[in-house]
Amino acid sequence: MNSSTPLKTNTVSTKPTSKRLNALFAPRNIKKVTMTTLMSLCTLIILSPVFYMIFMSFRTRREIMLDPLGMPKTMQWENYVNVIGDMNYFGTLFNTVGITVTTIFMVAMLSSLAAYPLARIRGKMSNFLYFFFLLGMIVPPFAALTPLYLFIRDLGLLDTFAGLVIVYTAGNLPLGVFFYTSFIKAIPKELEEAARLDGASYFKTYWYIIFPMLKPITGTLAIFVTLSCWNDVVNPLLFITTEAKLTLMPAVLRFLGTYSVDPTQLFPAAVLASLPLLIVFFTLSKQIVNGMTAGAVK
Repeated sequence: MNSSTPLKTNTVSTKPTSKRLNALFAPRNIKKVTMTTLMSLCTLIILSPVFYMIFMSFRTRREIMLDPLGMPKTMQWENYVNVIGDMNYFGTLFNTVGITVTTIFMVAMLSSLAAYPLARIRGKMSNFLYFFFLLGMIVPPFAALTPLYLFIRDLGLLDTFAGLVIVYTAGNLPLGVFFYTSFIKAIPKELEEAARLDGASYFKTYWYIIFPMLKPITGTLAIFVTLSCWNDVVNPLLFITTEAKLTLMPAVLRFLGTYSVDPTQLFPAAVLASLPLLIVFFTLSKQIVNGMTAGAVK
């Protein structure tokens, strides 16, 4: 063997490994990993009460008393069976859905009709009316309970769904006018001028040109109206006296006793009351996000 020939050694190049490490610890990737970790942690913290509520709904009272943070040993499905009958779940669910859908329709129609001239007519009177509507967003809801009660009583609509719909519609109209006015101001006037040249009246221009373009902001408004109607407890208890006409949240509140609470009833009732909303939001999450972001960039 020639001594001048250099010996070959099997060495593994560390360049690919070093490249991967450098890419992993690049400032951009570190920021991405950090943001993902923080968002995951925040999501877990926000959803932890929901998970706790679901787990507790399947436990017995003794298990909850002995270990409040434990997991259910056996799934107590009878808790849900008992609560569905006690709270008239399907009846209250039907009432809540009907009131919410009717309120969304009324708020969308009335507030868009009011917002259209406010957005197009410039003057002191239109500005005054616009700020007058906005004052409704400042007034505390509890301050308006007594006047609303007297108004609904004088109309003879106490203990009726129509009275509750009027209360919800009046309470959400300022928000609807604010949303629609801001959105209509961003719509080009040339579309309406073209419709006028074709002989369309103001109402036809609104109905066939403006209103179809309000779908994104209508979806956003529907979310706020749904949450305000679905989670409300005070108005149904004040304006509804017949138990068969109650909505979901007051029915859940009846499981809170004056001196004691039965967790085997309260937790399943809370889960059942929240379940329809969760299903709707998870099913339509993409459409909801698209509706909230549509029109952000013109």
